[in-house]
Amino acid sequence: MADLLIELFSEEIPAGMQKKASEDLQAMMLKGLGDAGLEGELAQTFSTPRRLVFALSGLPEATPDVREERRGPRVDAPEKAIEGFLRGARVARHQCEEREEAKGKFLFAVIEKKGRPTAEVVAEVLEQTIRNFPWPKSQRWGVGSLRWVRPLQSILCILGDRIVDLELDGFKVGNSTKGHRFLASDSFEVSSFEDYRNKLEAHKVMLSPVQRMKLIADRARELASQKGVEWVEDKGLLAEVAGLVEWPVPLMGSFDPAFMAVPEEVLILTMKKDQKYFVTRDKKTGKLAPYFITVSNIEPSDGGAMVAAGNERVLSARLSDAKFFWEQDLKHKLEDNLPALADIVFHIELGRVSDRVARMKALARYLAQFIPGCDADEAERAAELAKADLVSGMVFEFPEVQGVMGRYYAKEQGESDAVADAIRDHYAPAGPNDDCPTAPVSVAVALAEKLDTLMGFFAIDKRPTGSKDPFALRRAALGIIRLITENNIRLELAGTLIMAAKPLKPYLGLMVADVAEDARQEAILHHVTATIEDHLLPFFADRLKVQQRDVGMRHDLIDAVFVKGDDDLVRVLARVSALSAFLDTEDGSNLLAGYKRAANILRIEEKKDDRAYDQNIDASVLADVEEKALAQALEAAAENAEAALQVEDFEKAMAALSSLRAPIDAFFEKVTVNADDMALRANRLALLASIRAAVNTVADFSLIEG
Repeated sequence: MADLLIELFSEEIPAGMQKKASEDLQAMMLKGLGDAGLEGELAQTFSTPRRLVFALSGLPEATPDVREERRGPRVDAPEKAIEGFLRGARVARHQCEEREEAKGKFLFAVIEKKGRPTAEVVAEVLEQTIRNFPWPKSQRWGVGSLRWVRPLQSILCILGDRIVDLELDGFKVGNSTKGHRFLASDSFEVSSFEDYRNKLEAHKVMLSPVQRMKLIADRARELASQKGVEWVEDKGLLAEVAGLVEWPVPLMGSFDPAFMAVPEEVLILTMKKDQKYFVTRDKKTGKLAPYFITVSNIEPSDGGAMVAAGNERVLSARLSDAKFFWEQDLKHKLEDNLPALADIVFHIELGRVSDRVARMKALARYLAQFIPGCDADEAERAAELAKADLVSGMVFEFPEVQGVMGRYYAKEQGESDAVADAIRDHYAPAGPNDDCPTAPVSVAVALAEKLDTLMGFFAIDKRPTGSKDPFALRRAALGIIRLITENNIRLELAGTLIMAAKPLKPYLGLMVADVAEDARQEAILHHVTATIEDHLLPFFADRLKVQQRDVGMRHDLIDAVFVKGDDDLVRVLARVSALSAFLDTEDGSNLLAGYKRAANILRIEEKKDDRAYDQNIDASVLADVEEKALAQALEAAAENAEAALQVEDFEKAMAALSSLRAPIDAFFEKVTVNADDMALRANRLALLASIRAAVNTVADFSLIEG
């Protein structure tokens, strides 16, 4: 057995690519070796800013010998058939065996392949891995054809105590590497993975990203504690910083408390995004503290004072800019920014941002009536100001704080908390894990923003296709679903979408500009109605299935309810929940089976007779006790289920359906549907049609699997 060690040493690899690259290196090497019949014991991968490393223990010295048998044609087959078989198997005629079988005597080629040295296989797999490595972005350098994320410097590959023989675009594989770029840059040779890791450590390179992250986190807590503050852990930033340094040395710096007047979101963004600093908070108040933690890639001789001071100067300049933008923006009110929104194109076919704001205002006021506790004037005011911070100096410099800064500006100019919070929250929820607004005004404005987006882009036929969704319409639909269902908002989706479409008429009119006004208005109405019915409502049904799948709800039940034409999402989910609970019972599963049996018989007989049997049951034709009992049960169940649905008591509606189980079972057990008497047969088929109709009052059971 031998251990394999590979290191691909290069210029600095972007931090965000390192984890995926190390996973790809392992996957490609293991697959290539596995396809050749080589299996190891323990596979490990590591990454630093300058190297990708793969180690695999317990590889055999060679691939196993392989003996393969291929059956060919009969010995008396045409010569060309035999020649084709021999050519495919790469054997001569005399090398084949003749074996007697039930259908005659056949040729068998026995192919024996000797195992190959593992080092040869490793060389081939490594070359293919390097040449076909799936970097998101790669580059060429020098005169070679090799592509890598950054220029490769060397390739280390040893199997056991031997160097694997491979030369690749001028790179001769060896057993040497280099240490830290600044602290220990000399070359050194290695003989095994343990030797490699130990020597890297001695040359100021910490190989494991997990180890680097732990060191940074532990030291950051210590430094914060020394100042009486708390380090704010940021896992994403921690992973990124660990990918920027090979020998992490956390240091603490500070900034002028005067900058604390700037909103903390801007301070955090400046430190995190631009400088890769960790922030700290006061342990008692939870407020941001004027200290930060940076991670150096060197060991300063003065304990880090000079490095910290340099970082403080850089941060001070950045925070001074932020403070300037903040103070300048406060010199005028948010509504002073509104005229400038007319200079920003939202979409060439949907007008400018000022037009979008006007649509949002009207829609937010309309939605307020459906949201308990929502003040229509506040909803309209918040919608009016929601986009005003887009032309502020702060958002121009820091686009990530749009909405957040709008809230601060609104509070500074005396707007109510409801209006200010709605300005901040109107983009939410931006993803499945984001908090969903619950304040009434915030919900109204967030809904208005997303409904305008969705209706607008669907109306101009910019629907998502496949994996492409450039306008994030799937995310907007999921946001609408969450806002409605999590806040228990009762509204008809189709009617609301029509209201959202009304302000779009001037833009949609351009699609049919060369016709008379009456015809144009009719064409616009037809287009909007068709868009909603044929595209938007099915789109919402699909998004609802995606959202509910994550909480364990069956997609077929949503289809079965949605197809009934109900577009009140709260009511749809309540009905789906009741239906799911019902089908989990014995009565429910048996009723579904009975329904499927009735529907299948009906489908066959209606196709054969070329007619439907959706007719009233003739009580005078009913002959058997079981069919009479079923007719009575159907009438009562349909009436009770319909009454329960009217008051949205879905559990009671399901209970009404459950009363059909016994009479349906008895009917199928005792009664022959296809009787010789044609009138009796037609009446019994009408009974089956009544089963179908009664059950389908709650949901379309034909769409339910099982």
